[in-house]
Amino acid sequence: MKLQLLMTPLLLTLIAFGSLCPAAQRKRPPTWTMVWQDEFDSPNGTPVDKTKWTHETGGQGWGNHELEYYTDRTANSYQSNGSLVIRVIKEQFDSRDYTSARLTTKKSFTTTYGKIEASIKIPRGQGIWPAFWMLGADIDKSHWPTCGEIDIMENIGKEPSIIHGTLHGPGYSGGKGPTSSYVLPDGRVFADSFHVFAVEWEPDVIRFYCDNKLYSTRTPSDLPAGTRWVFDHPFFIILNVAVGGDWPGSPNDKTTFPQEMLVDYVRVYQKESPKVSQ
Repeated sequence: MKLQLLMTPLLLTLIAFGSLCPAAQRKRPPTWTMVWQDEFDSPNGTPVDKTKWTHETGGQGWGNHELEYYTDRTANSYQSNGSLVIRVIKEQFDSRDYTSARLTTKKSFTTTYGKIEASIKIPRGQGIWPAFWMLGADIDKSHWPTCGEIDIMENIGKEPSIIHGTLHGPGYSGGKGPTSSYVLPDGRVFADSFHVFAVEWEPDVIRFYCDNKLYSTRTPSDLPAGTRWVFDHPFFIILNVAVGGDWPGSPNDKTTFPQEMLVDYVRVYQKESPKVSQ
């Protein structure tokens, strides 16, 4: 049977419609568009960009019995070789034995939903607690944990191959927060190289990634009964390295100082709605 004998009028009409309107039934997949970033490319020794970051300072333990004093000195946070450096120093400072830095975008940038990611080389050692995380921008009014907290990446030094992604909110804070872990394969250690930590945050879902690998998806169904999802309003970003505290414990005689967390970049994306291709 020859091909032309199969070309019925209906089939010819469908082929013609498809050739004239190839995009009529085809939508472009959603894409992420960058809306905020810091690449930390200023000259070596430059302080952080104050239009993007604010130092939170103090040594009151930060609700976790931490041992460091967070300063705004360039000794503890600066840019070098294309990265932000948060440097932890063992030194006497305002009755504390360690200094570090805690940087936030609370006064400069917030986002509701999006893809929030950073490339980070974490420090190492017992009692060292690096974190890349977010807090609800209404914290001064609603207070913690009602404001919500998204821990994109936390590591405690005694677990060199493990990072944690956690949510905190009213009724599920502290050790009750839904949490998941990602373990580097083959016994590799996070402090040996840069890794990309990210969340994709959309209405009623937050997905956690390490090096572009999805390792946890959280929705309201993961919360304890009777509690509510508080991840539907603006949040700001935090980068810090704590020393000691209830979770990691204190440094020991094998913990060396100074320790450094290097941040190659922080980037925030918003998802574009799918559009019909033209």
